Amino acid sequence: MTRLTGGCQCGAVRFACEGLGRATICHCRMCQKAFGNAFAPLVRATGLEWTRGMPAWFRSSNKARRGFCAACGTPLAYAFDGFDAELAICAFDDAAAIAPTLQLALESKLPWCDGLPGLPTRTGESAAKAAAVLRDIVSFQHPDHDTAAWPVSLT
Repeated sequence: MTRLTGGCQCGAVRFACEGLGRATICHCRMCQKAFGNAFAPLVRATGLEWTRGMPAWFRSSNKARRGFCAACGTPLAYAFDGFDAELAICAFDDAAAIAPTLQLALESKLPWCDGLPGLPTRTGESAAKAAAVLRDIVSFQHPDHDTAAWPVSLT
């Protein structure tokens, strides 16, 4: 199996793993707060190795802790005591290849989540105006792969 890689937005923390287990979307309130989002897409990782830097950890309950990049704040991991860590799906370099197969903690699901696919999107003139504004953005985000050209020093 090919090693799967990923990391935080700034590149200070990178990881690799040998395999994946169950991929979920968790709607619990702790995940909402940890991700600053309506839910947390997570996947169990086997053979996890932190290949650059280490995440900082916050013990969010008496049974679990959450890993994040101390430099840029990217949520990276969820570790329930006694189990393999789960990694944030969108922190993987190829997040599109990891589709969740189960939703958890539906009692905390925000009522507007079910309507997301029906929301309108930018089209026509609105999309052209947005493209003109976004055209000059220069990203300082780590690329979605490791490269020798990426600076080793992130200060």
